[in-house]
Amino acid sequence: METILSFPLEKKIGQLFFIGIPGPSFDGPTRELVGEISPGGVCLFTRNIREATATRELTGSLRTALPVEPLLSLDQEGGLVDRLRRIAEPMPAAASLRTSDDARELASLTAELIRMLGFNMNFAPVVDIVTPERERSNNGLYSRAFGNDAATATELSGVYLDELQAGGVIGCVKHFPGLGAIQVDSHEELPVVDLTFEELSETDIAPYRTHFAEGRAHAVMVGHAAFPNLDLQERDADGKLLPSSLSFNIVSKLLRATMGFKGLVVTDDLEMGAILRNYGIGKAAVMAVAAGADMLAVCNAPDNIRSAFRAVLDAVRDGVITEDRIDYSLRRIAAVKSLVAPPLALDIARLERISALVGDLKKRS
Repeated sequence: METILSFPLEKKIGQLFFIGIPGPSFDGPTRELVGEISPGGVCLFTRNIREATATRELTGSLRTALPVEPLLSLDQEGGLVDRLRRIAEPMPAAASLRTSDDARELASLTAELIRMLGFNMNFAPVVDIVTPERERSNNGLYSRAFGNDAATATELSGVYLDELQAGGVIGCVKHFPGLGAIQVDSHEELPVVDLTFEELSETDIAPYRTHFAEGRAHAVMVGHAAFPNLDLQERDADGKLLPSSLSFNIVSKLLRATMGFKGLVVTDDLEMGAILRNYGIGKAAVMAVAAGADMLAVCNAPDNIRSAFRAVLDAVRDGVITEDRIDYSLRRIAAVKSLVAPPLALDIARLERISALVGDLKKRS
């Protein structure tokens, strides 16, 4: 922690960023981007992951290039969101799992596999509640959630998260305060959720409440949505509904103060249409920090990553955001980084065995 807090301002700001990189190798453009931003986290996608040995070399290069241990993550949910399908048998979707034993096995296999590839974090599980009525919506969440009611989703996601973290991988529950009722995909536009606070609390917030109370959640990803029937809902300077990821009331009041979450808060990717089309990347990044987010996910265009970084840096230099505010987030980032486990040795024979076990699980699901 003291190492991060003693960084010069530019490197402190870098720790707030969870970035994506262009390709599958630590080439010149990637080296330049990583050196310029010095990010606290890097998320890899299908474009970065083609083969096991090359992926392990890439994560190793990122680790070596950065001044402190980075959070190295991916979205390895299974089903539609499976970044490792070129390396191992495609994993079953969360919605296909019927028992706690299946959820536990998927988490165990996932943790071992991604640690062998050099990762120490997984942006999973999805704890959005997709009820049978909500399944008809074209919102991008189909098959990604555990169960179709709050009790089942809470139980299975809790088992998954416990096992994932027992395997040495930090999990991240998403997408707070709940996207299960959205009608459109936030990758494209800002969803509006017409639920009262009581309805949201009884269903969508329920898994968070349990996971926080039982101390298993170290990281939360805040989604992009508006909740017009909540008293907490804010509007921006132009009168538009403010997305939850940029909302002080949602992040700092509801998530932090009311629910007591003391862990790491990460935004969903700020390059999604719900954000980028309405605010631009620089303004959105500053708004997210002001709202209380600890880490900002900007995972695609290097120009957007640089613009977001410069905007936050300028905001601190200009006094719009205080350095003390940055230090609060750095302490939380450091606390999560203190929990990460080192990579496992890359064992191709074991990887092939894990792949076969994943195939068996998928057949049973």
